[in-house]
Amino acid sequence: MKEIKTTIRPHMLDNVMQTLHELPHFPGLTIFPCRGQGRGRGAGGAFLLTEADIDSHEKIRIEIICSDDAVETLIQAIAVSARTGNPGDGIITVAEVIKTIRIRTGETGDQAL
Repeated sequence: MKEIKTTIRPHMLDNVMQTLHELPHFPGLTIFPCRGQGRGRGAGGAFLLTEADIDSHEKIRIEIICSDDAVETLIQAIAVSARTGNPGDGIITVAEVIKTIRIRTGETGDQAL
């Protein structure tokens, strides 16, 4: 099993959700509002400090737990639907999940997904 974490622009969430729901097996997700700053320095290569936006930008964090064979399909769907082509589009990371337990049923592993 894998855990996919992605940070995207807030206005791209509808595109990402629509694309994920069109997949044959969508395992579900968790969404968090967050703030962050990438490695870039903003428009024109200069970081502009403002009182309202001290050093970070509004972002959306999405977490998905999925089977190993669903990873590539999910990350491709996210990457395509979240891409604007501009700096700040976000990042996708994938990590190994050691154990999963569905609280309601007690199912473990892939059956818990």
